[in-house]
Amino acid sequence: MNQENDMTPDESSEELFETRVIKTDKGQEPYRIDKFLMNRIENATRNKIQQAIEAGMVTVNGQQVKSNFKVKPFQEIVIYSTEHPETKDVVPEKMDINIVYEDDAVMIIDKPAGMVVHPGSGNYSGTLLNGIAYYLKQQNPDVDETTLPRYGLVHRIDKNTSGLLIMAKTYQAAAHLSKQFFHHTIQRKYRALVWGDFEEDEGTVVAHVGRNQRFRKLFEAYPEGEHGKEAITHYNVLERFNYVTLIECVLETGRTHQIRVHMKHIGHTLFADATYGGNKILKGTVFTKYKQFVDNCFEICPRQALHAFTLGFKHPVTEEDMFFTSPIASDIEQVIERWRRYAKARND
Repeated sequence: MNQENDMTPDESSEELFETRVIKTDKGQEPYRIDKFLMNRIENATRNKIQQAIEAGMVTVNGQQVKSNFKVKPFQEIVIYSTEHPETKDVVPEKMDINIVYEDDAVMIIDKPAGMVVHPGSGNYSGTLLNGIAYYLKQQNPDVDETTLPRYGLVHRIDKNTSGLLIMAKTYQAAAHLSKQFFHHTIQRKYRALVWGDFEEDEGTVVAHVGRNQRFRKLFEAYPEGEHGKEAITHYNVLERFNYVTLIECVLETGRTHQIRVHMKHIGHTLFADATYGGNKILKGTVFTKYKQFVDNCFEICPRQALHAFTLGFKHPVTEEDMFFTSPIASDIEQVIERWRRYAKARND
């Protein structure tokens, strides 16, 4: 079965925002923070830095500051941002978007499989962000990428992963949510169908995730931490179907293809994941009927069987705990039900 690789340079990482940490040395003279950052950040204007400071996207030793704050020795400056180094102008496009919740600060979107989250190499239209830009401009014609960077996109999921995304509707909401992602306080649970049976009912995968050293479009687990970024995935078994298993994954970090890479690393590649070899039979029998059964499942779900199931966060204005659940996408649900019947018949 052939399947288009769903990874482009702009559509790879779950955590979209770039966060920079700058530590001042012992010889740092008192200096206005807006001027200090303008000298340290390439192509940054003083006006844009002041906007970011006002929105709370800059902290010093964990505290928000004003533009006239004087930087001193031995301070840790954190700059949160929803900018991305390869951003393109977003052209608003009218499209159907499944908005499951909305208020003045945030929107929760249930994204279908097959939709790219934002414009990038080879995907300049038809993305979720094109639709969001149109939707927000109907509410406020003045909104653009200077008033709301990336139209409020603070994280993303892969093209062929379905499920929940959160969008910010104000600069302040974007800053607040970006901090929650940076400090790993956003609650995210995924449902995944993977190859093989697990010895244990639960576990944790700790391995850096980074680009494959030879094939730059693929990502790989580096358990010794010699490449990539720290990544932690917790999982627990929900149902066993002999040759495949339904699991729930809880992300502690949000690296590129993290669940897909971590599951392959421990020998449980995601079912139907063409990018990482899950679109062929990895466990099971040699019988023709079994092959036909699996091929039929691949036809029903021709993408990695991964769904962003829950999303929890603190509301950026009210500080209320918010929690949302998305029903498992129908293609994955159909395949799960077929495996459930198969396992029952085999075990009986």
